[in-house]
Amino acid sequence: MAVEGYLATVVEGGLIAAILVTLVAGYRVIVGPTVPDRVVGLDTIGTTVVAIAVLFAIQTESGFFIDVGLVLAIIGFISTIAVARYVTEGGIIE
Repeated sequence: MAVEGYLATVVEGGLIAAILVTLVAGYRVIVGPTVPDRVVGLDTIGTTVVAIAVLFAIQTESGFFIDVGLVLAIIGFISTIAVARYVTEGGIIE
């Protein structure tokens, strides 16, 4: 059974907004004049992909995509920390 009514409209609007944010962040990754700009763009893309997975889980009423979103959030957090350490210190492992 799919989501109906007002919730379906809100979820679809959230999906469209998240897709637009991902496109804008993709532009920042491609153009971004400095490495930190690109890192922030990639982190934003990772966050919005998690949001898309969760919204899709709500839309389809499938718990599997919640797990996918959780795993993506963990991987995104770890990769952001690793890239930040590389940019600031020149290496990831001491």
